[in-house]
Amino acid sequence: MIGRLNHIAIAVPDLEAAAAQYRDTLGADVGPPQDEPDHGVTVIFITLPNTKVELLYPLGDNSPIRGFLDKNPSGGIHHMCYEVDDILAARDKLQATGARVLGDGSPKIGAHGKPVLFLHPKDFNGCLIELEEV
Repeated sequence: MIGRLNHIAIAVPDLEAAAAQYRDTLGADVGPPQDEPDHGVTVIFITLPNTKVELLYPLGDNSPIRGFLDKNPSGGIHHMCYEVDDILAARDKLQATGARVLGDGSPKIGAHGKPVLFLHPKDFNGCLIELEEV
């Protein structure tokens, strides 16, 4: 059901410093900041030859990333995103096996302009999983 790894998301306490580290120290292709108000985050994508890294920073006081950074002030891996061909079919199959989809179960449009869903980390070895339709 899942396809390739689309990205690994890292919550960071300083978006500009993290972007500079990837760009200047590691020599990576770092994109511009992008506000995602529906998700409460500002993101920067780092393009690698085989996947992407997504830097996450809180957008607003109610951002879910703010709570994550309160618990992890230095930042850390927030989630992994896998591609799926049909997000509704994937959701239905996962729910049929007992996996919990966060929110109301309806896909939202993600940072790449494609439908996404998040799966409860307690159902996946403590890892928040994002599914993105390709």
